Amino acid sequence: MARVLVTGAEGFIGSHLVEELVSRDHDVTAMVQYNSFNSNGWLDFLPDFTKERVAIRPGDIRDAGLVREIVDGHDRVVHLAALIAIPYSYTAPASYIETNVLGTLNVLEASRSVGVERVVHTSTSEVYGTAQYVPIDERHPLAGQSPYAASKIGADQLAHSFWSSFGLPLVTVRPFNAYGPRQSQRAFIPSVIVQLVGNVSEIRLGSLEPTRDLTFVADTANGFADVLESDAGVGEVFNMGSGFEVSMQRVFDVLCDISGQNPSLTVDTERVRPAASEVERLWSESSKIAEVFGWEPDHGGLEGLHRGLETTYQWFKRSSGDGYSPQSYVV
Repeated sequence: MARVLVTGAEGFIGSHLVEELVSRDHDVTAMVQYNSFNSNGWLDFLPDFTKERVAIRPGDIRDAGLVREIVDGHDRVVHLAALIAIPYSYTAPASYIETNVLGTLNVLEASRSVGVERVVHTSTSEVYGTAQYVPIDERHPLAGQSPYAASKIGADQLAHSFWSSFGLPLVTVRPFNAYGPRQSQRAFIPSVIVQLVGNVSEIRLGSLEPTRDLTFVADTANGFADVLESDAGVGEVFNMGSGFEVSMQRVFDVLCDISGQNPSLTVDTERVRPAASEVERLWSESSKIAEVFGWEPDHGGLEGLHRGLETTYQWFKRSSGDGYSPQSYVV
C-alpha cells in the first residue's frame, strides 16, 4: 500500500483511477479543482464505501505553494490535472499554458522538493498530430496541431527534463482516446449517445472521417495503476492504446445499432476543427507498456470496442439527467 496523490481526480479518467487505486488498497488523496459549489466532480458519484477511503484536497494546480503542501507526505503521484478540451484551446490558449505547463511545473517542483519516490505524468496521443506512420510508437515525431496539443508537448518535455536534470523518478504515460462512463459530452462518443438517448431525429456531429485508437476507461485506469505500482520505466514514455484504429463513422454506426435507432446525420460546422488542426489518424503501438508493465486492454479489437460501447451506452441511458443535454453542444 502506498500513499498516492491523484491530481485532476474529479475528472473522467481521474475518478476511475481513484476507484481502481482504492480497490488495490492504496491510501489515496484526491486533489480536485476548487469551486464555490463544494463539488468534487465525479468523485461525488462514487459509492460511499469508496468515498470514505479517499481524502479530498481542493485547490488549483497553478498555485505552487498549495501544490507543494498537498504533495508533501505522499509516496507516489499521478498527475492528471489538465485542461483537455481542444475546441476551447482555440478560444483561451493562455489558460492551457498556465494549467498544463505551469501546473505541471508546480507538481514536478513539489515532488522533487519533498522526495516523492515516483511520479506518473500524463501525456496524450494528440501530441503526435496526424500519424506520419502507423502504428504510432513512442519514437513518432511530435506535432502541436492545436494549442492544447502544444501545451501538452511542453508539459511532456518539462517532465522529461526533471528526470534528466534532477533525477526525479518519473514515467510518462501517453493514453490514446479513452471513452466510457462519466466522459464529458464534449467528446464524440458521449455526444452521439446523449443525442440517441434523447431520441432526436437528427444527430449533429463533427468530422466522421478521422480514425482513433479507442481505449475503454477501465483499461486506462488499470494501466495507470500498473505503472504507478511498478518501479520500472523511469525516464521513459509509454503509449497506452487498444492497438487498432476505427473511424468515427464506424463508431456512429455501432452506437446506432446498439440504440436500435436510425436517425439522420448532419455535420455541424461548429463542431469541425480547422483543417490544419484536425488530427486525421491515430493508431497506437503499445507493445512497450505490455512488455514493461504487463498491461493489455480487456476491451481490445472490434469485439472489445462493441462491449465497451454497449456498457457506455447503458450508463448514459441511466444517467441522462445528470447534466447531459441532447440540445447542447459542449465545448
